[in-house]
Amino acid sequence: MQQVLQRSRAQSSTELVMGDLLSCDDCRRAAEGVSVVYHLAAGMEKSFAGAFMNSALATRNLLNAFIEYGQPKRFVSVSSFAVYSNLSLKRGALLDENCPLEDNSQERCDAYGFGKLKQEQLVREYGRSHNLPYVILRPGAVFGPGKRELNGRVAINTFGFLIQVGGSHLLPLTFVDNCAEAIVLAGLKAGIDGEVFNIVDDELLTGRQFLRLYKTKLEQFSVRIPYLAAYGLCLLWEKYAKWSKGQLPAVFNRRRCAAEWKGNRYSNQKLHERLGWTPRVPMQQAMAAFLSQFESKVEDR
Repeated sequence: MQQVLQRSRAQSSTELVMGDLLSCDDCRRAAEGVSVVYHLAAGMEKSFAGAFMNSALATRNLLNAFIEYGQPKRFVSVSSFAVYSNLSLKRGALLDENCPLEDNSQERCDAYGFGKLKQEQLVREYGRSHNLPYVILRPGAVFGPGKRELNGRVAINTFGFLIQVGGSHLLPLTFVDNCAEAIVLAGLKAGIDGEVFNIVDDELLTGRQFLRLYKTKLEQFSVRIPYLAAYGLCLLWEKYAKWSKGQLPAVFNRRRCAAEWKGNRYSNQKLHERLGWTPRVPMQQAMAAFLSQFESKVEDR
């Protein structure tokens, strides 16, 4: 963070507070006198207890400190597409801010999504009970330099090779710079309190297109499984997990399969119209920046 501040020449006008959001004292130090909070922290633990503690409880501490010691004008909570459930949507249907939320994170084996759902619930609750202005943002698949691993929506890196489900499905991509621009605007734009915004870029790629570009830089064997076949395999995995009484958790299940690979369309219309957002970096340039962190196959040889 210090290096970023130095590069942007903002160090002299910025106070850096280091701490733990599970500490009420640290939250107080961070929130004291602050008018806008951008809350991007989240628990990445695999356990539901850990996700609840580091997403929900940490958010509660920050909200309490902001209300008591800050000068609240807006709380911007950065959530995730992981909160959505598209089980009731048909393939190719539009997934937007009005779509249903996941109601069984345990069955989906998604502790991260569970934590984000609890975080959103807390923010709404504090908005009602404390009259706290807030905005909730749900970024899609954020990518860019510094994040080398593939998103599971593109392919799963397991058993020593890549497995891609489907391939024709659109990816809810957002380049890191474009996502950051939307987050900043959400704290500054007037008249959007209490609203929810999905963050995806204008020009979206399919899973097949993204993987093909990725493999121009990294030689890695991949196989593609049709979506319906993957859905059936996930059903069998669920049945075996139940038969084994959880000895093999159903980490691959129908809820996850639908959420990541079903093949829906995504809209950023609300982001454009209500926030006045436009992506700074077009997709071709964004992919070039992402791929630049890998050595080319030609150079490797």
